[in-house]
Amino acid sequence: MPKSNLAVVVLAAGLGTRMRSRRPKVLHEVAGRPLIGHAVASLAHLAPAKTVLVIGPGMQAVAEAARAAAPKLALTSAVQRDRRGTGHAVLQAKAALSGFRGDVLIVVGDAPLIRPQTLKQLVSARRDGAAVAVLAMDLRDPADYGRMVTGPDDSLERIVEARDATDVERAITLCNGGIIAADSGVLFELLARVRPDNAKREYYLTDIVSLARAAGRRCTWTEAPAEELIAVNTRAELAAAEAAMQARLRADAMANGATLIDPASVWFCHDTVLGQDVTVGPGVVFGPGVRVADGAEIRAFCHLEGVRIGPGAVVGPFARLRPGAEIGAEAHVGNFVEVKNARLGAGAKANHLAYIGDARVGAGANIGAGTITCNYDGVAKHETAIGEGAFIGSNSTLIAPLRVGARAVVAGGSTVTENVPADALVFGRARQAMKKGGARVLRARLKRAARKSGA
Repeated sequence: MPKSNLAVVVLAAGLGTRMRSRRPKVLHEVAGRPLIGHAVASLAHLAPAKTVLVIGPGMQAVAEAARAAAPKLALTSAVQRDRRGTGHAVLQAKAALSGFRGDVLIVVGDAPLIRPQTLKQLVSARRDGAAVAVLAMDLRDPADYGRMVTGPDDSLERIVEARDATDVERAITLCNGGIIAADSGVLFELLARVRPDNAKREYYLTDIVSLARAAGRRCTWTEAPAEELIAVNTRAELAAAEAAMQARLRADAMANGATLIDPASVWFCHDTVLGQDVTVGPGVVFGPGVRVADGAEIRAFCHLEGVRIGPGAVVGPFARLRPGAEIGAEAHVGNFVEVKNARLGAGAKANHLAYIGDARVGAGANIGAGTITCNYDGVAKHETAIGEGAFIGSNSTLIAPLRVGARAVVAGGSTVTENVPADALVFGRARQAMKKGGARVLRARLKRAARKSGA
């Protein structure tokens, strides 16, 4: 789609009062990304010449979220200070689009499931000789959606909002999807003629259809799956959008060659990347920024965020990988192991009950159960470096900053505070003491104390 022929207006000024939230509605998230982020990310595929984000006063955070999701978009903001309807909102973009000639695509910022190809389909329908084209959806229960009134030739005659519809019009199941493409040469001319003659006393964007028809211009519509067009206005609708997005992401993952043992229990982020022949067990949650290479296995009930996992690695069950974790090829991270800002080299193993934070673990090293890298001294974080082939015995405490050389052995139960050279064996624990019969003496003493206290 030629960049010079398309501009976009994104409507994101709504307060979303039904969300009962202090945050603007479009900053609520689906699959780890704000609603507005999903909208502009889809638009980025169309490479528009201009993108105007219409926001309300004090909603600069919305503009920042939009830019973060699509940094390559030429995005400017326009403020709708008085919220007087969708038509009034689009008028706020007029100055930013001064001199532009081509198609203007108007989208809503609270429909996270819209696909780029659906938007391209709408623009193509507009370019087929219509002044205005509208995305429509067929709903079994239209509820409060505007109804699409079509003519004998199936062209679009007008859109009637639910509050203003007659009983006959309310029976129509073809509904307005809230996304419109219009010829820039007539859009603002039509908007200037819109009047708030309706139940809500607002300036409806949808009125440009009947105004265009009255001026002898053709209007058309194209249908899209209802799932893509359902907007989020309540917490319940937010949950429904999340469910729909998760179903899409799961289907995409399996289509691209990943095996999900129990798909419905796996939760993805919008940017999760799984390679071919990856296996994901039940109950796995992917946060932002996770990439899993070919052939890796993520076992049940793991939580991953900001992680890179190498080919053939095995993670879990019940592992937590936090931002900055890098798991090398064929490495193993087992049950109840937490890794943060640390790299495990190829073939390294931490199979049980360990915390590895701010660390580098060499290839083939083994981290025993209960091992902790003590990375925080109360003021700053420090690094632990463990060499290739090193063996860290169970229940060891490694006090950073610390270096353990290649092939070194740390005896189980050790507290290590000084660097360990390569091939060294280090003990850092108190010598065991034993008193024969001491347990019997201790129990007797405890019983006497309990009798005296009346326990």
